[in-house]
Amino acid sequence: MKVLIVNTSDINGGAARAAYRLHQALLAQEIDCKMLVQNKKSDDYTVVGPVSLYEKVLSKLRPFFDALPCLFIENKASTLFSNSWLPSGKIIQKINSMKPDIVHLHWVNDGMIRVEDLKKINAPIVWSLHDAWPLSGGWHYEETQVSNAQRKLDIKIFNRKKKTYSKIENMSIVGLSRWIQDCANNSPAFNGKKIINLPNPINTEIYKPIDKKVSRQLWGLPEDKKLVLFGAIAATSDPRKGFKELSDALSKLNRSDIEFVVFGSSKPLTPPDLGCKVHYVGMLSDDVSLVSLYSAVDVMVVPSLQENLSNAIMESLSCATPVVGFDIGGNSDLIEHKVNGYLAQELNTKDLAFGIEWCLDNSNYEMLSSRGREKVLKYFDSKVVAKKYVEVYKSKLCKG
Repeated sequence: MKVLIVNTSDINGGAARAAYRLHQALLAQEIDCKMLVQNKKSDDYTVVGPVSLYEKVLSKLRPFFDALPCLFIENKASTLFSNSWLPSGKIIQKINSMKPDIVHLHWVNDGMIRVEDLKKINAPIVWSLHDAWPLSGGWHYEETQVSNAQRKLDIKIFNRKKKTYSKIENMSIVGLSRWIQDCANNSPAFNGKKIINLPNPINTEIYKPIDKKVSRQLWGLPEDKKLVLFGAIAATSDPRKGFKELSDALSKLNRSDIEFVVFGSSKPLTPPDLGCKVHYVGMLSDDVSLVSLYSAVDVMVVPSLQENLSNAIMESLSCATPVVGFDIGGNSDLIEHKVNGYLAQELNTKDLAFGIEWCLDNSNYEMLSSRGREKVLKYFDSKVVAKKYVEVYKSKLCKG
């Protein structure tokens, strides 16, 4: 069986990291798997990216050209919007020339593939939903405050998708969380398509707890404080990540024994007053740094306002660090309320603050931690998840 995973990048971004982890998990199961990307950041020979200088330059320009239809729209929303109108160039040719048995699409935006070109793919398609873009119009996440011009464009893109999907006979949709699976089931775009729920995998042999004292020494973090971790790409600048809500929650704690750790963001010129000392550790991309940081802290907070299946939550739980987040999106797939973390009422910062303290002061903290690790081992471990994907691929081949 030859599987081709298609994603805009291999390791740059949350969807890319998740897709690449699945790629690695399939290789470990001795599946003939390759990954095709528009922008290659790794040196992995099993990942195919642009080769010539012309292709490399064009890949950098495609996101700009794809965004052109929105360029002159006034009062457009800040939420990520993809037009998917740019001709796919050689991408579809590459996909078909590699003659895969299964094409597994992930996040294919930034001008990588035009919607209409999907029907030119010769092999059966499996498509993992990393956000709501494939099932909606142009927006990747829900947006309500929009201009009339952008709303019309959104409807036009949705109709293009609906028309194209109807012409693709062998395509299955993977909702990475139960929440986005429900969204897909309720979308007219996927009418008649098989929609299943399967998560991203994680290598629990890499993401595992290490000694907390050693971890804190590595990062130069205090050993006599309770540490609260927050992190994401553009952690403090993307409103959807909930830094504002987290700041409000931390201001309610009023404790001298807590310090805050932020990764994914450097220390700003004028740092916000969070009522406690803050350690900014900057951007992290390698597994070793992430594992040691998750192991160093006492609780991870993921206050996202919109979330599918969070890599950060899965990584933290795998390292036996409890997680606090709002009860939104796919968070409940990972966080079991008062079992391995705390699910706060949606947008309730007082409850978020309570959840942080509930985890930090829990008399059964060790059990709380171990249950998080056990959850990941049972449902999200690479070996477990990869085998389930292989079964999906086999079912597609039988159908084809």
